[in-house]
This record gives sequence, structure tokens and C-alpha cells, in this order.
Amino acid sequence: MAGRAPRTLYRKLVDSHTVAALDADHVLLYADLHIMNEYTSPQAFAGLSAQGRSVAAPAQNLAVVDHIIPTHAESPRVIRDPASARQARKLGRNCEQHGIPLFDTNNPLQGIEHVIAPEHGMIRPGMVVLCGDSHTTTYGAFGALGFGIGTSEVEHVLATQTLVYRVAGEMRIRVDGTLPAGTSAKDLILHIIGRISAQGARGYVVEFTGAAIAALSMEARMTLCNMTVEAGARGALIAPDVAAIDYVLQRAADIDNAMAQQARVAWQLLHSDADALFTRDLVFDASAVAPYVTWGTSPDQAVPIDARVPHPDELGDLLARAAAQRALDYIGIEAGASLAGLPVQRVFIGSCTNGRIEDLRAVADVVRGRRVAPGVRAMVVPGSGAVRQQAEAEGLARVLIEAGFEWRQPGCSMCLAMNDDMLAPGERCASTTNRNFEGRQGRAGRTHLMSPAMAAAAALTGCITDVRQLEPTHA
Repeated sequence: MAGRAPRTLYRKLVDSHTVAALDADHVLLYADLHIMNEYTSPQAFAGLSAQGRSVAAPAQNLAVVDHIIPTHAESPRVIRDPASARQARKLGRNCEQHGIPLFDTNNPLQGIEHVIAPEHGMIRPGMVVLCGDSHTTTYGAFGALGFGIGTSEVEHVLATQTLVYRVAGEMRIRVDGTLPAGTSAKDLILHIIGRISAQGARGYVVEFTGAAIAALSMEARMTLCNMTVEAGARGALIAPDVAAIDYVLQRAADIDNAMAQQARVAWQLLHSDADALFTRDLVFDASAVAPYVTWGTSPDQAVPIDARVPHPDELGDLLARAAAQRALDYIGIEAGASLAGLPVQRVFIGSCTNGRIEDLRAVADVVRGRRVAPGVRAMVVPGSGAVRQQAEAEGLARVLIEAGFEWRQPGCSMCLAMNDDMLAPGERCASTTNRNFEGRQGRAGRTHLMSPAMAAAAALTGCITDVRQLEPTHA
């Protein structure tokens, strides 16, 4: 029998989870884990109930209250918005009825779904993970195929633990070199999205490779994969290495020593074959990356901090020019301007992109011994209860509070205006989140995406600032 054709990691994951081939483009895909939140699941459970169906595999589902939860320092936490409170109650009732584990409002380990699942060892190499949230691509950091699904698909997964799935194209992005001091995975992904556009990976699952990727921590890899969806990608993958495998095994309490040895052997085979073909191949140089800041209302509208905002006339087509001009009008800046020195009124550090312990350490390193600028309201929202506890144990919370930051409870918070953390009309925010769309953080709010270190620098100076220009402190 002839040998099998070389396959990419993506194709191996799809093939190993294919229950049935439906046609040339679609398969019935098995899901190892399905994660839900309070705002994309109610209709799905209602659909199940209307048809008299049960959940096929409750133990392979997980639910989290994260988008609508308030983050102010109240204990116990109370969701005061009536509509949001109903959503949380409905999720609780549905999970109790069907036997689904739930991180509820006052669970001490509650937090953002894409932070909670990895930190508890639930995301493992070779898995397929689905969630009614687009940033499920985060899990590609572990060599797991994660992607977001719609509400009707949530219902299908609950009933069958499978999904009718259209197979994606295959793209490889190799990043050579070393990230310079003062830059991070957030800057790298903004650099890539800025180069290939917000639709540059549309229809593809992207596999990241190269020396710069291998050098990233697991938390940095999660940031990278999290934001790959902002280039239109349907998924992101990094082949699991020793760092990824160790991260999982240190957190997966159900894996004993014998199982761990077997897992190491199996997971190290999860990589693209040497001669596997990709539809698109792109190469980037990490040494060319500077701290990035968005100037518009799409993550690809971003420039290095030492560059100028482009003029719409410089862009390639009429649609791009019109979009750029609309973005400039909304954000309230002029073409050709420098972002450095632009005043901000708010700073938000958190989200499933940059709410992990490594991110908070980076912020503390910048602000230690300094103070938030007068007139700036700066918030730090840990990605989970576990992150919050660790930051307090390490003394990071004390550093942030002494600097004048608000130290909040975990949740999605100001990443999106679905809770009571939001911008007022016209407020300008330095944000570590993943999207800068119109109204994303509050009606008529103006969002500039950047790394945690850059956001910390903005908080200290009251304006968008190149963190590399801050004088060192020995406090």
C-alpha cells in the first residue's frame, strides 16, 4: 500500500476528528471540548428543550459567566443589570439540568473562558475545542484546533458533540529572528495583521513556525493565536514543543505519571510533515517589530509608535481609502499625525488577549515606583481568579495599587461594552484588548490597541508613549 501523502498539522487534527466526510468540502467533526458563556448559549439550550433533546456529553462541555459580569470590588459579586442577571441565572439552570460544569459568578476561580481553560490544563495538544466566541483560536498555542461557532452550531454541538465543518485552507507564517527589547507578542501580531490586512488570512487556518515563535512563552503564544482571528483566520496553530507539553502536564491534575509519558510521546508527533504543502507561505522578521499602536477602528489599522498615521490617499483602493477616512474621523486624529503624545483619559489592561500573569508582571515592571498621571483612570482586570490570587501573592497587585491603578475582579470587563465597565462618549483609551471597532468599548469610545507595557506607559504619562523611552526606575 502506498504511503500517505504528507499532511500539515491542521490536516492531521481534522482527519483524526472526522466522524464522516459529508462532501468535498465538509466533514462531521468531533469536538473534544465545548466551552460556553452566558450570552451565546441561551438560544441553544432553548432549542434543545423545544425538541426534547439532552446534552450528548456533559463532561465534555464547560460553561463560564464572563462577558456580562461586573468587576468592581464587591463580595459577593452581584450582577445588577436585570437582563444580564437573567442570562447568568439561565446558564446556571441549564448547566444544573444537564450536568455541565460551571464557573459561576462567585466561583473563586471564575474568569474569562479563554484564560480559565488553559490554566486548568483543559486544553491539550491534538484536541478540537469549540466555543461560541471568536477568540477560541487562543488554543492553537497548544497545538489544539480551536475556533468560534454560532448559536445554532452551539445547539448542534450540545446535542451531538459534533459539528458540520467546512475544511479551511492552510497557511504557514514563519517568523525568524528575535523580538527586540520593549516588544512583545502583541506587537508581533499587530505587525503581522497590519502587513497582511484584516482579511489577509480569511478562510485559512494559520500555522506559526520559526525561531521567534519557538522563543515565545506559552502566554505569549496564546496572545498571538488569540488575535490571529483579527486577520480573518479560521484558526491558528503552533506545533506543541516541550514548553507546551510541560505547561499542560503541570496543570492537568487528571494525568498521572504513566499517562504523562504516553502523552509526551504522542504529542511530540503533532507537527506538520517536513514536505507538507501549504496554500500560502509568508515570512516575517521579528527583529523588524517595534511597539505597535492602532490608529483606526480595525486591528490592521496600526503603525509602529515611531511612525506616522497614514494618509487615506496612500492606500490601495477606494474602499480602503473610505474606510481609513471614516476611522480617522471616528477616532478624532489627523492623517500624518504622530500617535506619540496623544492624550488618553482611560487605560484598560486585561482581556483574553492580555489578562494573564505574565502580562501583569510586564505592567508592574513598568509602573513600579511611579504614579498614574493625573486625569487618567487606569484599570487592571485579571483574566481569572487564579491570576488575581497569583498577582496578589507575588506582590504585583500592591505595586499596581500603589501606582494608582484600580485592581478589579476578573472578567471580560472593558474589552466590550456588555457590562458596566465601558468608555463614555469621546473618551480615548489605551487598551490591551483585541478589537478597536466603533463602539466596542462603549458608544463613541475611542480605542487604541497596544501591549501591556505600552498601556502601562500611557497610564503613567497620560498619553500614548513609547515605553522604550521611559527612564529606568530603581524603586
